[in-house]
Amino acid sequence: MAPAVLFDAVLARRWLSLALAGIERDREAIDSLNVYPVPDGDTGTNLHLTLVRAAQEVGGLPDDAGLEQIATAAATGALLGARGNSGIITSQLLRGWAEALAGVDAAGPEHLVEALRRADEQAWLAVETPVEGTILSVTREAALAASAAPDGADLTALVRAVAVAAREALQRTTSQLDVLAEAGVVDAGGAGMVVVLDALVAAVTGERQPALPVSGPGPVPVAQSCPSPGDGGPEHEVMFLLAVPAAEEQTRVAALRAALASLGDSLVVVGGSGLWHVHVHVDDHAAALAAAAAAGTPREVRVTHLASGEVVQGRPPAAPRVLVHLQESAADEVAVVACAAGPGLHDLFTLAGAVAVDGGPRTRASTEELLAAVLATGSRSVVLLPNDTDTVAVARAAAVAAAAEGVRVEVVPTRAQVQGLAALAVHDGSLDLAECAARMSSAAGSTRHGAVTTAAREALTQAGRCRPGDVLGVVGGTFEVIGSDVGEVAILVLEKLLAEGGELVTVVLGQDAPDGLGDLLEGRLGGRVEPIELLVVDGGQPRYAVLLGVE
Repeated sequence: MAPAVLFDAVLARRWLSLALAGIERDREAIDSLNVYPVPDGDTGTNLHLTLVRAAQEVGGLPDDAGLEQIATAAATGALLGARGNSGIITSQLLRGWAEALAGVDAAGPEHLVEALRRADEQAWLAVETPVEGTILSVTREAALAASAAPDGADLTALVRAVAVAAREALQRTTSQLDVLAEAGVVDAGGAGMVVVLDALVAAVTGERQPALPVSGPGPVPVAQSCPSPGDGGPEHEVMFLLAVPAAEEQTRVAALRAALASLGDSLVVVGGSGLWHVHVHVDDHAAALAAAAAAGTPREVRVTHLASGEVVQGRPPAAPRVLVHLQESAADEVAVVACAAGPGLHDLFTLAGAVAVDGGPRTRASTEELLAAVLATGSRSVVLLPNDTDTVAVARAAAVAAAAEGVRVEVVPTRAQVQGLAALAVHDGSLDLAECAARMSSAAGSTRHGAVTTAAREALTQAGRCRPGDVLGVVGGTFEVIGSDVGEVAILVLEKLLAEGGELVTVVLGQDAPDGLGDLLEGRLGGRVEPIELLVVDGGQPRYAVLLGVE
């Protein structure tokens, strides 16, 4: 009888290598599973870069490294290289594997069942608002298939059953989310996970990886929009770091998760080795903080009113007017790291005293890059401005990593470049970190944002059906204007942003902005009864002819 196949260090290295090769092969196909009319989808690219960093970390190990070392190195590398939500989820998946394989030299089927269970658990905890019809549905079905395997099933049969279940779950994502059904595509993150699990089968069996089962984009996808905080649901956002005694870590964190889950939603608890980052939306923030105190020692606590953006902790700042120059940060002053979506924005953030990191749609910064920028400030206290929805989770991972280096980091969850500019305008490095972050968060939260771009494909938007070449106006993350002229659409977006009032308008011109666009918007503001200040800057960002902010 042939000896039973075990998942050892050799197979672990092979799996990672095949997974990286598979994602590299299919990353353009995964990127193309984009339900936006603008080509900002970068799930495949983010997964590829995340696995590249994981492979680099494993490649630095000695040849005789054991399974536990390899699993831990892969998880660490993935966390450092994580880009976007898909990268963060992948890093947490690998962390689940590392936890399950601790102390194991050669894993049998029972170990892989536990690894898949923990990976799925960590994946669901890695996102603020878990949704079916995404990569999470694929990880859940893979874990359930492993648990349902009959007693005595060998490793080969187990991984094949898992891969089949993952592919079936991927196909179901099209019907689980309306936006995917309208587009006729499967979920991009789920497709990436299928590639990774197919690579596991190939590593164990030696068989060739099958083609990625994706459908081409449908003719009329529905454009997604970024939800605005405070549109119903709990009243407050609560975020903090939690120090937990290592001996009681798992028990205490599990109890905290259960307590917070009963109080609200959008729960995220990620971390390890005694330090955890916690995020939750609740009505009763005092009860959430009481649960935190019962679990360990909460630090860097911030409570924000979701509807207004007002930070409950700390004094509200005066409304910002212009971007001021910051002094070079000393070790005891609060420094700033900001993600910049274009060369002009990079220069602007840098001139204002922040350490700027290049990053925007399709070029998002990794955890490692943000951590390096945080450490480069030379300060022990840093505010981190992601300035992009898909970089918020990566920024929080960088904050956890910085804490291990003795640097305190507050992530102000700016989701637009103009929100980052508004936050930077009220920065005061002489304040306590929590108070400084509270001022900046309030300024960012009170900044309404919009943009103008060009459709690359046909889609259904809130403003109707757009076609390639149409000019699109974005208000707060939602496509609300369709036109044919950049200037006209920019004026309409600006009017929508000013409908609720405003004292300062920030105009960030992109690399494709037509000549005279700044003057056109200035002339439009000049005709208003109430005085409005105007700040026009050359951002140089791609794809978006202009970014607009109103404070």
